[in-house]
Amino acid sequence: MDTHIGSVDGPSPAAVNGAVGCPASAPGCPIMSSHPVVSAGEASLGRHLARRLVQVGVSDVFAVPGDFNLTLLDHLVDEPGLRLVGCCNELNAGYAADGYARARGVGACAVTFTVGGLSVLNAIAGAYSENLPVICIAGGPNSNDYGTNRILHHTIGIPDFSQELRCFQTVTCHQAVVTNLDDAHEQIDTAIATALRESKPVYLSISCNLPGLPHPTFTRDPVPFFLAPRMSNKMGLEAAVEATVEFLNKAVKPVLVAGPKLRVAKAGKAFVDLVDASGYAYAIMPSAKGFVPETHPHFLGTYWGAVSTAFCAEIVESADAYLFAGPIFNDYSSVGYSFLLKKDKAIIVQPERVIVGNGPAFGCVMMKEYLSALAKRVQKNTTAYENYKRIFVPEGHPLKGEANEPLRVNVLFKHIQDMLTGDSAVLAETGDSWFNCQKLKLPEGCGYEFQMQYGSIGWSVGALLGYAQGASDKRVIACIGDGSFQVTAQDVSTMLRCEQNSIIFLINNGGYTIEVEIHDGPYNVIKNWNYTALVEAIHNGEGKCWTAKVSTAFFCPLHRPM
Repeated sequence: MDTHIGSVDGPSPAAVNGAVGCPASAPGCPIMSSHPVVSAGEASLGRHLARRLVQVGVSDVFAVPGDFNLTLLDHLVDEPGLRLVGCCNELNAGYAADGYARARGVGACAVTFTVGGLSVLNAIAGAYSENLPVICIAGGPNSNDYGTNRILHHTIGIPDFSQELRCFQTVTCHQAVVTNLDDAHEQIDTAIATALRESKPVYLSISCNLPGLPHPTFTRDPVPFFLAPRMSNKMGLEAAVEATVEFLNKAVKPVLVAGPKLRVAKAGKAFVDLVDASGYAYAIMPSAKGFVPETHPHFLGTYWGAVSTAFCAEIVESADAYLFAGPIFNDYSSVGYSFLLKKDKAIIVQPERVIVGNGPAFGCVMMKEYLSALAKRVQKNTTAYENYKRIFVPEGHPLKGEANEPLRVNVLFKHIQDMLTGDSAVLAETGDSWFNCQKLKLPEGCGYEFQMQYGSIGWSVGALLGYAQGASDKRVIACIGDGSFQVTAQDVSTMLRCEQNSIIFLINNGGYTIEVEIHDGPYNVIKNWNYTALVEAIHNGEGKCWTAKVSTAFFCPLHRPM
């Protein structure tokens, strides 16, 4: 196994690394020059949209310019507090918005009509599957072209402009096509509010002739954006807590399991408070890694069926009651539906719904409120944790290899483990990095992201760009396979332009290793690249970058940073 690592600001003094890097506020980011469009007293559609993005927490919009969105991009550039990050292609712009939403809670990308929209579609589908609020803005045809039977460029050659809209309808929770100014204010605000409320992507098409036009509904300083929080039905909440307390207090060895929808419900702290109050042992589903602390003494590890952390599945599956907070049970997370769980022992808590055993079920119950209320009522029970301590055997360390022995995966990840701090974040690409990164023990505050539900190879390069831009206080470490890297490698260029300080461990196995485990064939072998030379070519003397090829465990980086 070869590992290619590269660093854009030179090697870290702590460890051998490779990186691409800058703080989000760095002036070197690819921000386009300002082009004033309206006078100081006017407020236009473009300015209203830009101001709304800033108000909801978007500081960076990932974009690819095209002739249908150029005037809109001018307004995004002009807005104080908003940066336009130019990407190499629309797919990566969408992945970057996905990564940014993971770091900031909401992300945005801007593309051109149809050719841009259909290119970004796969990334938006991934964000939908991962419950991420991404605002996808597409420049649309001139409003005067609608209803004219004209055939426009960037279409499939028919006078129907709705193809892009129809494609987005299945992968976004709301769609708006803005073709006039009278209701544009309402359409924009509704789309943004829906993305935040539903925690899903939305599609917003803006006719290319409208961004610079003023309208009375667009005040120069719009009323600050406000989204009323969802509240539980009080009686439903009380009934759900009462039924749960009765269920759990009768159990001998109950456990808790955190699921990925904790993020949607913003209930991570409430979950930990319940752990503290109850004394229960707790585990995480693989897609919830990073959402709750792994340093808590009652933490068991990852519950992933047959491939769970050692001793974790034994405790979870032998429990006589298990509360799953925000789970997604699919073929990946259940290892082919091989969980040894019983429905009558399970409490399933979704963001707005609770099911206790085989019933009853309670709707309009917000997870965060429910877990907080439950923490005040449940009896302390440490039996499962005591059982875990009795059977637990500490994990061994990799044997020290011989000089010039080929680098082993477990040795590589031991070094990565040693690099992690509370100021780090880990991105795991689809494939064998899923499994290897799950074994990492995250320090308090260390972030962790991967795309388990959708599993689109190549996601991590764009997502790394977006996450690092949104979390400038983190040193982001990405573990990416060679096959995935080849899909989206171009935007290492954008990381360099943004002066990000991320670290990429490119694990070169000569093909699609995860597919080999599923079903081998010649199609799983890909052309080997000189990855370090590729990144150096992209670097081209501009920005800070450092790369190295590692083949043995005793490699020492003697190269000077570029």
